[in-house]
Order: sequence, then C-alpha cells, then structure tokens
Amino acid sequence: MSADNDILLRVEDLVMHFPIYRGVIQRQVGAVHAVDGISFDVRRGETLGLVGESGCGKSTTGRTILQLYKPTAGHVYFDGSDLIALKREEMRWMRREMQMIFQDPYASLNPRMTVEQIIGEPLMVHNVGTRNEIRERVEHLLELVKLNPSFASRYPHEFSGGQRQRIGIARALALQPSFIVCDEPISALDVSIQAQVINLLQELQQQFNLTYLFIAHDLSVVRHISKRVAVMYLGVIVELAERKDLYSNPLHPYSQALLSAVPVPDPVIETQRKRVILEGDVPSPVNPPSGCRFRTRCPIAEAICAQERPEFRELKSGHFVACHFAERFVQ
Repeated sequence: MSADNDILLRVEDLVMHFPIYRGVIQRQVGAVHAVDGISFDVRRGETLGLVGESGCGKSTTGRTILQLYKPTAGHVYFDGSDLIALKREEMRWMRREMQMIFQDPYASLNPRMTVEQIIGEPLMVHNVGTRNEIRERVEHLLELVKLNPSFASRYPHEFSGGQRQRIGIARALALQPSFIVCDEPISALDVSIQAQVINLLQELQQQFNLTYLFIAHDLSVVRHISKRVAVMYLGVIVELAERKDLYSNPLHPYSQALLSAVPVPDPVIETQRKRVILEGDVPSPVNPPSGCRFRTRCPIAEAICAQERPEFRELKSGHFVACHFAERFVQ
C-alpha cells in the first residue's frame, strides 16, 4: 500500500447489493450482488483502470464511490474523509471535488437545456459565481475541451457524439474537481473519435493534476491511459497491478483469458500466442458461486476453490491477486 498522504481515494470492503422484491407486500426474496467486498487505493494524479465483462459491477463501483448509490457495507475514504459517514450538507460540499463522465453522451445531456445551461448547472447548484461569471466560465470550459465558445447557445441534438462527450467532460470540470470517474467515456463513440477523447482526457489530467478511475471494456485503451489496472469479475476484484506487470505477466486465470483475447498487430506474434477460451457463461450475481467467483469457468479450479474464497493478497511488489494457485504463474 502507498503512504497515506499519497492516496486520494481508499475503498475498503465495499459492498453494494440491490434487493429483489416480489409479491403484493413487496417482500425481499434475494439480492443482486453487484459489488461484493472490494478494496483498492487510487493515488493522487494517477489513472486507475477498471476492466471486466459487462455486468461485473464496474459502473456500480464508480457510482457507489461517488455515493450515487448508498453502499450496503464498507468504507470509501476520500482525502481522509469517510464519505459514507458524512452528513448530507457535508457530502454536498464534497461533491465539488468528485465528478463523473457518463458512458452515453446521448442520454446524459438534457435535450431541453442549452450547452451553457448544461455546463453551468453545477456552478449554479453550488452557488459559484454570478450569471456573467458563469457564462465566462462556460466559454472557458468549452475552449478547454476544444469546442467553439459560440456553441454555448446551442442544444445537444445539434452536436455529434464526440462533441456531446466533450460537453460532458466540460460539465465534469466545471467545479474544478480533483477526482473524476470516467464510466466508459468512449465506448459509445466512433473509433476515429475515441483517440481524440482519450488524448483530451490525458491533456486535462496533466494540466489540472486530475485523478481518474477509468472504467472500460477495451483493454488496449486501458493499457494506453492507465498507470495501474484492476480486473473485476462478478462483483469482486481478482487482480490489481501496475500496467506493465499485469499485461506482461497476469497471475489470475481470468486476467490471462481477457488478455489473450486482445489482438496483436504483429502477425508473427499473433500466430504464436495461446488463446484461452473460457467455457460456460458468467454465473448470475443473484446467486454467485461459493468460494472463488471464477471457479465455475476456471481451467485450474480444484476442490478448495469451492470451499474458500481466495484472499486478495500481494504476491509481488504492488501486484495483488485473488487466486489460490497464483504462484504457478509468477515469472
């Protein structure tokens, strides 16, 4: 673990279960185990990538950290403050330091509001500046995300997907936050636009010393933008390591399967690679497997995997993994 003064965000044993109700009296009959006891740190100024299959709990993790969902259990410490223990007014003040860039640029912008109203809304909610100061701030933010300030009077339907996402980024920057959750910010964009948005996020990070939690499916994008990477499966983090370590020597069978699916642009290397094909489907988060969550699809699973949940342990310096047999893969 890093020194405390180097850590901006610390998540400890975070749990987020969504209850399932049935019947006329709405009796709880179960729960969706979206996030089931995860722990990690995010250092100041770094980008932590969070990857995994659809439905594994990545977006729920980001929203729970920002307290958009009230956690079932666990702690989220931001700059030393436990967000879960904060009162409503204290949390409202803390939200100025934490923002989110949403996945869908078409659904995350109000079609009835102009760009000026959309970007200026956080400033108005938090009573930051006069009307003229907000207008000037909006124009400056549009310039930061490389959009013409004259676009401020237009509506979202007049923009392309890439331009809408830039507006969403400008809105996230309005209150000058130190931490931003990027919830798959490029997955809904054309490939030609994705690189532009990634480069913009990196430029803004350097300019304002931002800290990112970058949630994505695309492992190539995560490798490009992230300093460290966490791999998530069915509500738990199975591996977390520095980017170079994870991509060169993954220690968890699930991480190995994910990385084997990433195409390599060298045909010679591509023909020599061993592809790991996982059998079966991802189990339901309503009734997850006992012990190791990945055991039902793991090629090296043994009896102990069904009996005991593997400890999330540091196997090498800065390289954490949750697998009973991870030592087999250490190089």
